[in-house]
Amino acid sequence: MTVNKTQIKRKFVGLVVSDKGDKTIVVEVKRTKLHPKYLKRYIVSKKYQVHDENNQFKKGDHVTFIECRPISRHKRWRVLSSKK
Repeated sequence: MTVNKTQIKRKFVGLVVSDKGDKTIVVEVKRTKLHPKYLKRYIVSKKYQVHDENNQFKKGDHVTFIECRPISRHKRWRVLSSKK
């Protein structure tokens, strides 16, 4: 009996805010949250270091990236595609 284990990979879309590192871009992902008591929406942002093998994405690009194995100390994400 073979068991097919499919791992769920998280996928995000964000804006490239830095491309200074070699094979690394910093992507900012913004999402809205709802305050539990006051029910007001507010924006929360988080930055991810993403692996860019060919250094093809530049500052200002919208990119899609997914979770992957650890590549370095902070990089656990890799770029899928760009949304222009």
